[in-house]
Amino acid sequence: MKNLRVKCPAKINLTLEIINKREDGFHNIKSIMQLIDLYDYLDISVEKSDRTKIVLSGNSNEIPYNEKNIVFKATDTFLKKLGDECYTISINIDKNIPVAAGLAGGSTDAAGTIFGLNTVFDNILSDEELNELCASLGSDLNVCLNGGCLLATSRGEFIEHLPVIEKTVTLIKPKNLGISAKEAYTKYSEKDYKPQNNMTEKMTDALISNEDITPYLYNDLEYAIFEDYEELKYIKRILPDSIMSGSGSTYFLLRDYSGNLGDDYQIIRNLHFISNGVQIDQ
Repeated sequence: MKNLRVKCPAKINLTLEIINKREDGFHNIKSIMQLIDLYDYLDISVEKSDRTKIVLSGNSNEIPYNEKNIVFKATDTFLKKLGDECYTISINIDKNIPVAAGLAGGSTDAAGTIFGLNTVFDNILSDEELNELCASLGSDLNVCLNGGCLLATSRGEFIEHLPVIEKTVTLIKPKNLGISAKEAYTKYSEKDYKPQNNMTEKMTDALISNEDITPYLYNDLEYAIFEDYEELKYIKRILPDSIMSGSGSTYFLLRDYSGNLGDDYQIIRNLHFISNGVQIDQ
């Protein structure tokens, strides 16, 4: 039996701009994504077996532990690369990243699964093959696999590294509100007016020039769903410099925040930009 533990970091979207809707139903985007030091942990155990079996467990009652979980799908997809050999793979998901929060919690766990299994099987897949496998499973997996600060294009699977700067991050999330990517993108598609602010290009220049990035923080999906949720309006009213990450419902500040928004809001303080993606936890 082989065992290992994988650290799977969350991401935030410093920018997220939607270009258009694709024929496959996804959207072409341009987004600057930054990994932060908030982690899920995967405990992966692999042993040979007379039949293939995937067993998931974890500490969260907000996610399924069956074939509906993207970790299950990632495991199944990886196993198909091994040919006819059979294994029992057990993965325990220690969930710390909020669910349905725009922080890539599911995507980072799936990327961590692929990375961890590839380590167990002596790196049978090249970096290019790992990225191809991640791209086949979702839009944010390549960002979580590679880590750091990344310009993501197409539906998010094409990435380009940008400089990682030092920033403190505070996350604010309504405890009882999760927003799916499908809902957010659908509402954006229904908008008659679609802003063209080019904040991604402006922030890219600022990062490369080591200038202040805060004037360029922006998210088209915040514009799409903001008016539908009083919880988001409340966050923005109290913290006008906060920005939504991904499809929400998490907002972030690029500074410390010692205040309290009440019992209905979760605040995660003292986080930082990091340069790594998923990695083995030593």
